[in-house]
Amino acid sequence: MKNITITDVAKHAKVSKSTISQFLNKRYEYMSEKTRKRIEESIRILDYKPNIVARSLKQKATFTIGVVIANILHNFSTQVIRAIENYYYEQGFHIIVCNADDNPEKEKNYIEMLRAKQVDGIIIFPTGDNLTLYKKMKEDEFPIVFMDRTIEELDIATVILDNKLAAKLAVDHFVEKGYTNISIITTSIIRNITPRIERIQGYKEALIAHGIPLNSSYIRNSEQAEIQASLSQMYQLKIPPQAILAANDIVLHEVLRFVKKQNLRIPEDIALISIDDVPFASFYTPTITAIKQPSVEMGRFSSELLLCQIKKERVKNDIYRMMPELVIRSSC
Repeated sequence: MKNITITDVAKHAKVSKSTISQFLNKRYEYMSEKTRKRIEESIRILDYKPNIVARSLKQKATFTIGVVIANILHNFSTQVIRAIENYYYEQGFHIIVCNADDNPEKEKNYIEMLRAKQVDGIIIFPTGDNLTLYKKMKEDEFPIVFMDRTIEELDIATVILDNKLAAKLAVDHFVEKGYTNISIITTSIIRNITPRIERIQGYKEALIAHGIPLNSSYIRNSEQAEIQASLSQMYQLKIPPQAILAANDIVLHEVLRFVKKQNLRIPEDIALISIDDVPFASFYTPTITAIKQPSVEMGRFSSELLLCQIKKERVKNDIYRMMPELVIRSSC
């Protein structure tokens, strides 16, 4: 069978090849609704499939975006990926998603692979341990946006939650409910991962603002496999905490497992707030108070920043902090 070309479609629709090109690039403002429908009908009748390779060569773009996720297990990560994918689908782009598992070597390999595939830009949840690679991308003027984590000395556009405010909202709500012995639990901070460090800082600052002494025994960070043991140690203290701030959704799962094993009641025995509003929070018994991240807005905004760079438009390489929201339910 003969390969149907853009010339065949133009001839069938009785328009120029440039009009077909404008249609394929979704520049519909250059044509009437009647012309657009005629082209759609011609494409359907002829079963035309655009030659992506030829399009890429002509426009010097692959219309593909890379996304390197630090840890795809986080609910926040999957929501952001969905928002990025939706945005670029509307723009006629594809995305390639890579999960680095918070492993700098995996991250490095994925970034190098994506660049070898000549993607047009990359959104990265950086591990922070590939500074030379990030700097090289910056020097090459390669389109890049950081998500969720900052590396301030590199001057790369970054979209991140206001993590200190997120922790403050939680502590303020605990105090309002009468709790003073408040714990925060995060996953490991060995690599100084921005959200974890900033949430602990925000927690400390909020307690100090309320005149509540800091208790280092209530501040815990560990790998996921060790969170249960850390909780057990904390509840063997002479004065165990009255309330727990789970600094992310992975910690929340471990806290709920611990509560069930120990036959504790929420909020009677322990009040609980989670940073990240997981899907089950609204129907778990009791429903879980959460600090919600604007994950869809963050994914879309990071996509807009990257597309501006791809189009050679001016972008401020600022750290864009998005506002958290307290969602009050029954766990506190």
